[in-house]
Amino acid sequence: MDTDSLSTSDFILQKVAPIFNRQGYAGTSLSDLTKATGLTKGAIYFNFKNKEALAVKAFKLNVKKVIAPIGLHLAQHDNAIEKLKALTIYHRTYYDVIAGIGGCPILNVCTDANNTNETLFNAVKIISKRLENDLIRIIQNGIDDDEIRADVNAAVYGKNIYAMIEGSIFLAFTHLDRTYIDNMMDMIDLLIDEKLTK
Repeated sequence: MDTDSLSTSDFILQKVAPIFNRQGYAGTSLSDLTKATGLTKGAIYFNFKNKEALAVKAFKLNVKKVIAPIGLHLAQHDNAIEKLKALTIYHRTYYDVIAGIGGCPILNVCTDANNTNETLFNAVKIISKRLENDLIRIIQNGIDDDEIRADVNAAVYGKNIYAMIEGSIFLAFTHLDRTYIDNMMDMIDLLIDEKLTK
């Protein structure tokens, strides 16, 4: 992105978002922020109320960068089963996508903020619940459109699939082993074929 065309607040976010994702809220100092942006403390806090407000905005930007492509993949499909398979296809590339930015922003901030920063932790919960609900909605739409078995509980399967995805990402980055994600996507595909598909 051409930083010359950005507003000052957008410029700051573009520069500091990767730092917050790699170092966490507590691990990111004011000097890190001023060094990354080339701006003074006053200039940064003129655009953002405080470090916490900046961290929340940075988190949302980091999430947008990794989640937006999912929406593009899903938009290419009308069928619920195809959408679910598109989700697993995308996550097979997710390790490479987030390795360069210091890991999954949802997991990073959740771990970093839990029991230490309620505002940031709540921001994670909101995003996480939205992603879970999106999955549930896809499954429910598939049931309503007679694409997914009528006896499927959309909420249960949506929550389970989301937990399987996030758990595999956590383990992949804990052990620096992408096969946790690849193997879990295989299991989710099998679940879709055997338990959801009519």
